[in-house]
Amino acid sequence: MTSTTADAHAADHHDAHEDHGPPKGIKRWLFSTNHKDIGTMYLVFSLIMFFIGGTMALVVRSELAVPGLQFVHPEFFNSMTTMHALIMVFGAVMPAFVGLANWMIPMQIGAPDMALPRMNNWSFWILPVAFGILLSSLFLPGGAPASGWTMYPPLVLQTGDAFPFLIFSVHLMGLSSIMGAINVIVTIINMRAPNMTLLKMPMFVWMWLITAYLLIAVMPVLAGAVTMLLTDQFFGTSFFLAAGGGDPVMFQHIFWFFGHPEVYIMILPAFGVVSEIIPTFSRKKLFGHDSMVYAGSSIAFLSFIVWAHHMFTVGMPLTGQMFFMFATMLIAVPTGVKVFNWVATMWRGAMTFETPMLFSLAFVFLFTIGGFSGLMLAIAPADIQYHDTYFVVAHFHYVLVPGSVFAIMAGAYYWLPKWTGYYYNETLGKMHFWLSTIFVNVTFFPQHFLGLAGMPRRIPDYSTQFADFNFISSIGAMGFGLSQLIFVLVILTAKKGAKADDRVWEGAHGLEWTVPSPAPWHTFTTPPKHRIAGEAFE
Repeated sequence: MTSTTADAHAADHHDAHEDHGPPKGIKRWLFSTNHKDIGTMYLVFSLIMFFIGGTMALVVRSELAVPGLQFVHPEFFNSMTTMHALIMVFGAVMPAFVGLANWMIPMQIGAPDMALPRMNNWSFWILPVAFGILLSSLFLPGGAPASGWTMYPPLVLQTGDAFPFLIFSVHLMGLSSIMGAINVIVTIINMRAPNMTLLKMPMFVWMWLITAYLLIAVMPVLAGAVTMLLTDQFFGTSFFLAAGGGDPVMFQHIFWFFGHPEVYIMILPAFGVVSEIIPTFSRKKLFGHDSMVYAGSSIAFLSFIVWAHHMFTVGMPLTGQMFFMFATMLIAVPTGVKVFNWVATMWRGAMTFETPMLFSLAFVFLFTIGGFSGLMLAIAPADIQYHDTYFVVAHFHYVLVPGSVFAIMAGAYYWLPKWTGYYYNETLGKMHFWLSTIFVNVTFFPQHFLGLAGMPRRIPDYSTQFADFNFISSIGAMGFGLSQLIFVLVILTAKKGAKADDRVWEGAHGLEWTVPSPAPWHTFTTPPKHRIAGEAFE
C-alpha cells in the first residue's frame, strides 16, 4: 500500500468516528488535534499578544512624546522596551505566521491535516504558558527584564528575580517554534497531493518550508546562549564575564547568529502571503515562480553569514567588517528579485484593490523603504554613526510593521471568507488599511531623522532638539494602535456579510479554493483528484 493510499485509508477510518464534526465546548480547544482549530488558536493568541505588546509600545511612546521624565520610572521604561520586543517577536508575529501555516498549508497541498497533530496541539499550548511566565515577571521584585530583547550581558545579569523567568520563557518559546517547524517540514515533504511536485507548490508553502529549516537551525543556538547566561548567573561559570576570563562579545556573536536568521523567519512567510495575494488580484500567474523559490532559498542561506553587521562597533578586524558588509549587501539581491517579481506580476494585470491587495501593495512599497535603510546600515563606516540610534529603530520597524504585520493582515483578510464562510465588511477593511498605512508612516518615518541627528535608542529622556519629531512619532503610534481596533471589529462582524463562494476571489487559484466556504472541519480526507489538482497546480 502506498503512503498516499495508507493516508487516505487512515483518514477514512478516522472519519468514520468523527464525521459528526468537532467536539463541543472547551474540550474542542484544549485537546484539539485539528489543524484548523489549532490555526485559529494561534491566530487569536497572536492577536491578544499584539495588543499587549502594542500597549507596551504606547507606554514607551507616551513617555517619549515630550522631553523630560513624565509617566514612568526609567527602569520600568526599559522593561517596557524589552517586553514589547520579546512579545511582538515571539508572541505576535511568529505565532500569527504559524497560525496561517496551520490553517493553510494542509489545504494548499491537499493534505487532510498536519503530519503530527498531537505535537501540533502541544506546540500551541506551550505558548500561553511561556508568555504567562514572561508577563508574570512584571510583578516580581526588581521588575521585568530591562536589558533589551537581545539580553546582552553584563546588563541582563542585573535583572533581579525575573532573570530565570526570562530564560525559561525563552526556552519554551524556542521549543514551541522547533516543534511547529518540524511539523511543517514533515507535512510538506510527506503529505502533498499525488501530482504536486515541489516546484508546483504554492509560494506560501515554499516560503514556510524554507522558514521551518531556518527555525530548526537557529533556535537551538538561542537556547545554548541563554543557558550559558543562566549558568553564569547561578552556577559560577564565566562564559560572558570578563572578570572570570569570559567575553561578553561572544554572547553577541552567538545571539546574532540566531538573531539575524530570526528576522528572515519573520519576513519569509510574509513574502509567501504576498506572493499568493498579488497574483490573485492582478488576475495573472505569479511572475517567475521558480526564481522566487531560488531567491527565498538564497536569502535563507545568506542569512547565516551576515550576523556580525549588528556588531560593527565592537572592534572587529577590518577583514571581518568587509566580509559582513559585502555579505549583507549581497542579501539585497535576492530580496530585490522578489520585489521585481511582484511588480512584474502586477504589470498589465487586471488589478482590483480589495483590502488584501491594498495591504500587499503597502507591504511591497514600505518594505522596500525598510530594505534600503538596511542597506545604509550595512555600510560599516556609516553604521558606526547610525549604531544604537533611532535610525536602526526606524529601519527594523519598517520591515517588521509594514512588512510582517501588514502581510499578516493581508493574509487574514484574504483567507477570512474561506475560514468563516462570509465576506467581511470591505468598508471597515479599507478604513483599517488607510488609517494603519498613514499612521505607520507618521510613527516611524520621523525616526530616521532622529537617528541621523544622533538620538540614542532605549532612553526615556532626550535632548530638546529631538522634541518635535518625537512628538509626531508618538501621535502616529497612538493613531496606529487605535486603528487596530477596527480590525477587531472586522473579525467580530465577520459573519454578518454576504455568503462567500468556494472560490472567494475571482482570480484565486489553488487547492484551498476547491473546498467549500467555510472550510469544513475535515478537508481532503481523500487526496484531491488529478483533474482538480492539475488545474490548481498549473
